[in-house]
Amino acid sequence: MTETPHTHSKIPLRKGFLRSFVRWLAIGVVLLWSLAALILLAARWIDPPSTAVHIQRHLQAWIHHTPYHERYKFVPLGQISPDLQHAVVAAEDARFYQHHGFDWHEIQIAAEDDLEGDRTRGASTITQQVVKNLFFGTGRSILRKGAEFTLVPVTEFVLGKRRILEIYLNVVEWGPGIYGAESACRYYDGTAARNVGRQQAARLAAILPAPLKRRPERMNNYSTLILERMRQMGW
Repeated sequence: MTETPHTHSKIPLRKGFLRSFVRWLAIGVVLLWSLAALILLAARWIDPPSTAVHIQRHLQAWIHHTPYHERYKFVPLGQISPDLQHAVVAAEDARFYQHHGFDWHEIQIAAEDDLEGDRTRGASTITQQVVKNLFFGTGRSILRKGAEFTLVPVTEFVLGKRRILEIYLNVVEWGPGIYGAESACRYYDGTAARNVGRQQAARLAAILPAPLKRRPERMNNYSTLILERMRQMGW
């Protein structure tokens, strides 16, 4: 069976379309990444008015026709109790001040747990969680992880540890519609974030892994562990 000239003409057209699609896709990815990098640079001086997680929760409430009231107030790090800062670092990322965005030791432990089918801990650093909160929401995918992997070093470079911690403590989800330390402290304890003591700080930090399910008053066992970690870290 001989191929017709019409068949030959289709092949270059398909190849040309594929090359054009790949080229524009690559351009789109580079533009989106550049925009994210610019947003991170701006976040060095400008407090985020919202995040991907905030928007995601709004959309979920709208789709499911459920009530939603957002509590979000950004405050300087100096207005957040040192005890709360220390409790969150001890609970979420003990080597926060030593690593450069990724905690490879924790990643190795998590990978080994995955292989054994017994994963009990996460490996995301506070820097990774800031990137996830700002840009990606709570979803998980290989593409998201890839984009996160390239943005984490940028975050460390342009923001620095103090600003990263400040943003994290202000945007992280602390309950249904509750974002940031100030809102969490006022909601759960009726006080400002700067007034929270050591015990309650540990309880608040204990709910971060599952903020939609946990409540501080039920976190006595885990908060005791966090307090011990704080003591071991010299806090």
